[in-house]
Amino acid sequence: MDWGDLWQHLQTYLELAAAALAAGSAIGIPLGVLASHVPRARAPVLIAANVGRVVPSLAVLTFMLPLLGVGFAPALAALALLVIPPVAINTDLGFRSVPAATIDAARGLGMTGGQILRRVEWPLAFPVLFAGVRTATTEVIASAVLAAFIGAGGLGEYITTGLQANQPQLLLLGVGAIAAIALAAEFGLAYTQRRLEVKT
Repeated sequence: MDWGDLWQHLQTYLELAAAALAAGSAIGIPLGVLASHVPRARAPVLIAANVGRVVPSLAVLTFMLPLLGVGFAPALAALALLVIPPVAINTDLGFRSVPAATIDAARGLGMTGGQILRRVEWPLAFPVLFAGVRTATTEVIASAVLAAFIGAGGLGEYITTGLQANQPQLLLLGVGAIAAIALAAEFGLAYTQRRLEVKT
């Protein structure tokens, strides 16, 4: 086994998944906050998010080919689009689940809208919001395999090569590495969530 080659594929895979998660969350969280606070915006945002959830990952990747060509950039854009729906939906749900009485009490204490958002709504909405991030992380890790089909590299190349060349050892290597990443991400995010909830 070429450990250098494995590390290079692993690094590319992690960079792609992490960048997509960060970009998608940076868009999805504000959209969710907007949907929860602006009634007119809620329906369009949630409809678009739900449509995005049912579009197959491979279809999104294929759609990016004529726009961005092949390689890392189209895979990043496609995976970021897959992150947005669960994050936006859970963010909206989390903020809407904050009791109205709690918000009214904060207003009664003289808090501004921004203060209420940061000090009251955000801590209460955070567990539901972060659950969306965890869901999106799992989806990105699984879908990043398909990035190999558009020349983005990563661990998906072991799977595609193993299938095409009938080399089960490569297939198992790719699947095993991706499963290990998914488990590590889940445990890491669960720990992070507990730590952040204590601080908030």
